[in-house]
Amino acid sequence: MDNDSSKDSQSTPVNKFKTWVEKYRPSRLDDIVYQNEIVNSLKSIIASNACNLPNFLFYGPPGTGKTSTIIALSKQLFGVEHYKNRVLELNASDERGIQVIRDKVKSFAQRTISNNNQVAAIKIIVLDECDSMTKDAQSALRRIMEKYSATTRFCLICNYVSKIIDPIISRCTVYRFKPLKTDLVKATLLKVGHQEGFKVSDKTLDILIEISEGDLRKAITLIQTLSLINDGGDDDEISSDDICEIAGQVPIKRIEHFFNICRNSKSYSQLLTEIKQIIHAGYSATQFLCQLQEWLAMSDECLLNDGQKSRICWQIGIADKRLLDGCDEFLQLLQVGSCIMQTVG
Repeated sequence: MDNDSSKDSQSTPVNKFKTWVEKYRPSRLDDIVYQNEIVNSLKSIIASNACNLPNFLFYGPPGTGKTSTIIALSKQLFGVEHYKNRVLELNASDERGIQVIRDKVKSFAQRTISNNNQVAAIKIIVLDECDSMTKDAQSALRRIMEKYSATTRFCLICNYVSKIIDPIISRCTVYRFKPLKTDLVKATLLKVGHQEGFKVSDKTLDILIEISEGDLRKAITLIQTLSLINDGGDDDEISSDDICEIAGQVPIKRIEHFFNICRNSKSYSQLLTEIKQIIHAGYSATQFLCQLQEWLAMSDECLLNDGQKSRICWQIGIADKRLLDGCDEFLQLLQVGSCIMQTVG
């Protein structure tokens, strides 16, 4: 009796403080959402001969199951007991230089593994966000992939396959992960909310799915955040503006107000005041411009023709590139606002 209660007391804190993304991360290939062709292909490879596992290159939008798939595959291959000794996970966006490849990756690839007839005699190195790796690091990685191919397999995960050098692509089996369908994301969120005792309305789910843009990980994180700020157990009192605020989105009313000032104002003083308010409110200029472009393209309320829209969107694209290069947010918003004033004036 005492032993059982002590076990419960030890396991409760782990589950209590675990993020929902990790708590509901698939542990088997069968639990992967929507990527049926990829899952079936991986199952066939495992069933035939696990030692013949190729190097993998997974690419596609964020939150579609790339990392979860290789983790589930590794756990099925090695089991939880051997997983830590046989799998090395690195985030290549943080550790992206050639020195990391030579030190961490090469040293793990050189390791000998114990003979075990029940476990495949290979190791797996997972490099997440490898499209952030430098060209020199990718070239060093290519040589390591060749040298230790007998005992080590690589799984490279990225959003943009075009940033991976051709010699690495040619050494991998490439899988493209498709964006998740809305109904599948909705079903998953409902399941998570039900298991956590948090009621989610269809209206809230629709807003979450629209904000997450097919990223299931982001959607699950948002629904957990909503549950933490709402002690009542349901989302009846949560407005769309609250959800946008949590997700770091700019309220659509703010976008419309900015555009109306640009269209109706005869001087730059109002535009300057509005931009200062946007900056002081803490909104990201990149996020603001992204939503402004989407609103211009999808909304009929702006009353602009295609030529006017294209000129404004072209300027938004230039401003976005400058923001990525580290330019001042205030000046870029002012530039876009001035372009709108000139275009519709």
